Amino acid sequence: MRIVTSPRAMQRLARQWQRQGVRIAFVPTMGYLHQGHVSLVERARRAAGSRGKVVVSIFVNPTQFGPHEDLARYPRDLPRDRQMCRQAGADVLFLPTCDSLYGRKDAGKPANEFSTWVVEERLSRGMEGDSRPSHFRGVTTVVAMLFHLVLPDVAVFGAKDYQQAAVIRRMVRDLHFPVKITVAPTRRESDGLAMSSRNKYLTGTLRRQARALSQALKEARAAVRRSKRPLPVEPLRRQLHRLIEQQPDARVDYISFFARTTLAPVRWVRHQDHLALAVRVGKTRLIDNAPL
Repeated sequence: MRIVTSPRAMQRLARQWQRQGVRIAFVPTMGYLHQGHVSLVERARRAAGSRGKVVVSIFVNPTQFGPHEDLARYPRDLPRDRQMCRQAGADVLFLPTCDSLYGRKDAGKPANEFSTWVVEERLSRGMEGDSRPSHFRGVTTVVAMLFHLVLPDVAVFGAKDYQQAAVIRRMVRDLHFPVKITVAPTRRESDGLAMSSRNKYLTGTLRRQARALSQALKEARAAVRRSKRPLPVEPLRRQLHRLIEQQPDARVDYISFFARTTLAPVRWVRHQDHLALAVRVGKTRLIDNAPL
């Protein structure tokens, strides 16, 4: 597996592959990998084929973190990540720096000469967009940069970040990126908790309390399946809110019922709708979602 740190070197290599007709599959990550990430790399390998190339990037992107979020303490373990990428079949591990992408000198603040942002203005509203106002601007900007550097034919994202995947798909469609977006299923622990790098923060009883997220999703799906008619949102939302906050250290950020393709909130829940939620367990903010 090759390690590339320079954006220019990454783009030169990708252009060389393009000239040779090599198919490129890409998995962008922020590192501290887990088996969910491994499944994305394996999915990318299948998409690239035996003759193609799989690129995994690790970059903790400062511009998608808010001023009081966990940028400084976001978990990092590059030696472990490198080994996992190698074992999963990656051909290149791309490790850009903040300076190389943004020309920044101070973490969290782009250099004065950096002034170009990619902004999606419809699907990024609500849910994460409301709770983290600058988040998606940072996500779309860095993903656009990475696409220009890696030049992938296909990029693989995880379904746990449902709204993010929808926003990236819309950016690709609207700006005519020649990239196919593949969204792989959420991988879960044996007790139902969605795999996440931030699960590392869940110590002691917090890990057990975090199961409330997946339990709420199951409760909502069961309620919808039992009903022969659409269900009003607010009573169901209150029911899930009570279920989650029975845990002493759990606090709901949002519980959102919405249409799967438009992400528009719904007032009556049907089988074809989707549920997403964000919950703080202790100081750790977790998200999850499921079709209903």
